[in-house]
Amino acid sequence: MKINNMMKQAQKMQAQMLQVQEKLAEERVEGNAGGGMVKAVFSGQGDLIEIRIDPEVIKAEEAEMLEDLITVAVNDGLKKSRELAGERMGVVTGALGSLGLGF
Repeated sequence: MKINNMMKQAQKMQAQMLQVQEKLAEERVEGNAGGGMVKAVFSGQGDLIEIRIDPEVIKAEEAEMLEDLITVAVNDGLKKSRELAGERMGVVTGALGSLGLGF
């Protein structure tokens, strides 16, 4: 009987993981650089959705700085997206340890 309970729990967790993944696709995080002059918006699944650039930093002589700001904002957004996904999935996968699966 114990194996049947484990299988039911695993199926339940699989369904929960799918729900979390669907919700992550809808959630948004924002990476910032230059005090908000450059913003990179990501889904909770790590997809880059949008980049917003303050018009004040769009100058030919500032191109190198703008490139750096974009890089920082994208990396900041990716980090936040990964953290969000880890938090959401951790709720589900943390329960695997209670099944004795050692995750």
